[in-house]
Amino acid sequence: MARSAGWLFGLAALLLSLAALRDAADRWVDATDLPVLLAETSVEIRDRQGALLRAYPVADGLWRLTPGAVDPDFTRMLIRYEDKRFRRHAGVDPLAMIRAAAQAVWQGRTVSGGSTLTMQVARLLEDGGTGRWAGKLRQIRVALALERRLDKEAILSLYLTHAPYGGNLEGVRAATLAWFGKEPRRLTPAQAALLVALPQSPETRRPDRYPDSARAARDRVVERMRAQGMLTEQSAAAALRAPVPGRMRAFPRLAPHLSDRVIAEAPDRARHVLTLDAGVQTRMQALASRAAFEAGAGLSVALVVAEHRSGAILASVGSPGYAPARQGFVDMTRALRSPGSTLKPLVYGLAFDRGLAHPETLIHDGPVMFGRYAPRNFDGQFRGDVRVREALQLSLNIPVVRLTEAMGPVRLMDALRRSGADPDLTGVPGLAVSLGGVGLSLRDLVQLYAGLANGGQAVRLHHLPGNTETGGRLISEVAAWQVGDILAGLAPPPGAPARALAYKTGTSYGHRDAWAVGYDGRHVIGAWIGRPDGTPVPGAFGGDLAAPVLFEAFGRLKPGFDPLPPPPPATLIVGAAELPAPLQRFRPRGARFGDARDRVQLLFPPDGARLAGGDAPLTVKLRGGAAPFTVLVDGRPSATGQRARSFEIPHPGPGFSALVVVDADGRSDRAAIRLD
Repeated sequence: MARSAGWLFGLAALLLSLAALRDAADRWVDATDLPVLLAETSVEIRDRQGALLRAYPVADGLWRLTPGAVDPDFTRMLIRYEDKRFRRHAGVDPLAMIRAAAQAVWQGRTVSGGSTLTMQVARLLEDGGTGRWAGKLRQIRVALALERRLDKEAILSLYLTHAPYGGNLEGVRAATLAWFGKEPRRLTPAQAALLVALPQSPETRRPDRYPDSARAARDRVVERMRAQGMLTEQSAAAALRAPVPGRMRAFPRLAPHLSDRVIAEAPDRARHVLTLDAGVQTRMQALASRAAFEAGAGLSVALVVAEHRSGAILASVGSPGYAPARQGFVDMTRALRSPGSTLKPLVYGLAFDRGLAHPETLIHDGPVMFGRYAPRNFDGQFRGDVRVREALQLSLNIPVVRLTEAMGPVRLMDALRRSGADPDLTGVPGLAVSLGGVGLSLRDLVQLYAGLANGGQAVRLHHLPGNTETGGRLISEVAAWQVGDILAGLAPPPGAPARALAYKTGTSYGHRDAWAVGYDGRHVIGAWIGRPDGTPVPGAFGGDLAAPVLFEAFGRLKPGFDPLPPPPPATLIVGAAELPAPLQRFRPRGARFGDARDRVQLLFPPDGARLAGGDAPLTVKLRGGAAPFTVLVDGRPSATGQRARSFEIPHPGPGFSALVVVDADGRSDRAAIRLD
């Protein structure tokens, strides 16, 4: 009896001691101070489909990216090779440690490691060694604590974020981008096996420096996976034949100027998604680089590509190369420069809306003085009477200045601001604004043409998804179509298709800037060529330098051109002889002597009026002007030959309408109204 009691007492004491040890171990693990789990990762700029545009290294110069979607076959291979019981153990695998110790004693050297993936994560987080018992004990403690506080997927994610893959690469995603040029969501068996082997000795197995060592390590993984049945004989044989990568690829550096701007605007965000398309951006950067090389030393090229219906920017190229050469750090999509003749289409569109002209109206191209200002054409010649269509296609200066003087340059500046542009002008706008006497950026110019392409409705360009914003109306749909039809008639560069694009070129004063901006039925693109410092480029013309780049940009954007829209129903498509008399020939303001109070005024309906009345005719009341009068509704004649100053016109129909009254001398007034 005494012996039995003693045995029971001893067993109880042993159990109590074991329980105390267990509790002490629990307290020891629970008291563990874990290293920082949320390590800094590279800030990423992604395109609309999630493709990487650019990444920024972390503070210590490492490329450490969040793993994202990883090929599940790779993670299964990793676990089978490194830690078979990863899903079952609590952070430490006693069987693996006993096996590793026995092999080391039997072989006299380390044959295999006993560290679990969780222990490896502990070492990576603390950047600790494994050779000393104190370091191994610390890893065990941290691993046990990690397993208590995180689930297996979170621990695996930490490994995939921090595992070293040679050089300054950390994490599987940085590794696949650098070694294979691809995201880790789909990997071949050979690629997966190399990624399993690399972290064990990332420097001595770097495939670009030690290809034999990298291949041997990879092949050991492949052979074990074949032995375990994870790889078939055929896939294993193919993996063994596959070459190892011979170089470390550079990380994508697409849209560097825009990326820097986005980072500066939201420095606390780790991921930025843009409206850009990585494929389009790549092709446009290549085009800019080639075009700059062909243009000559010191010249830069900038491009902006956008969808003119949504305003989404697909590509933004600020320079041909993000380097000191050609002053590549200067973002020429935002630099303020003189737009040259590229504002002329807006002037004509505004003139069409105000009843000052029609594409077939005759306008005189001859010497003229406006006070002390005497505009001249670029070639110094005069062509006499020309059609407005021809004046715009030939980019004549005198006709467009005449129209600007007739409606006032303030209206042009107002339209520019309604387009969303931010024109830079000191003082009161003068007539030279229509010839490029104002500062605009390439992005401003593309935004303006997006509004012209969008039926005269301004659309705000944006590079952030969901940042859409509608602008005001620039010109009517009819005027926008008329402008586009004229620009589509411009002769394209040699070899380019005719009437595929509505486009305009421009050359700023002193040959400092060469421009080309154009659109088809879906996209708008702007191209600029010049020197970032603004010095002249002798002999540079927009038609020679920028227009070919514009057409090639469309060719690189997509296989063909989207068709331009048909004319709106209200469009007046007639020859000059069939136009209403006031529109057959442009008469400048003040052509008829008399007091300014004699100019025609539209008294009713007033500008901005909202009227009800069903389908009844609309009463029009005028004051001043010279009869007969013509009334245009949305650019189409509604009444002609009217001599009274109060008369009725047919109901324009519900919705918004633009009314323009033109007198016998070509003087006009207008009102925008809404009919319910």
